[in-house]
Amino acid sequence: MQHQVFIGLGANLHQPLQQLQTAARALRQLPSTQLIAISSLYGSKPMGPQDQPDYVNAVAQLATSLSPHQLLDALQQIEQTQGRTRKAERWGPRTLDLDILLFGELQLDDERLTVPHYGMHLREFVLYPLAEIAPTLEVPTHGPLSSLLAKVPLNGLTVLGRVEF
Repeated sequence: MQHQVFIGLGANLHQPLQQLQTAARALRQLPSTQLIAISSLYGSKPMGPQDQPDYVNAVAQLATSLSPHQLLDALQQIEQTQGRTRKAERWGPRTLDLDILLFGELQLDDERLTVPHYGMHLREFVLYPLAEIAPTLEVPTHGPLSSLLAKVPLNGLTVLGRVEF
């Protein structure tokens, strides 16, 4: 069974534009998965500590027959391949961050994964790129994407260009 999945991409270290380009190509190579769309690249201010470089963000839409945890494992492998080191520090700088935002209509909260992503409805760097590729989306537990956008300002979010994959 194919599931519609949305993945948040973010990076602010080691050539973040290139990190996201490479990640997009890696998403295309995932088994039992098709890359349907990817938003423009967006520049955003960091969450948490401000003494780090700005982020580059995007959202990708996939169709996959992988389970949520199989997909999570595959995404974490891509992060590792691109130099991601997991630290205790939350919201710190990173070479690549791949988050499962939505996995169909699934609602899941276990020790490894929370879907819908717990903070997506508050983050401009998720909502605006998501609206670019899925403007009529309904976010489980939060309602229409258009309603969420009306509550979240751009906060300096800027379009940087397109992803080539």
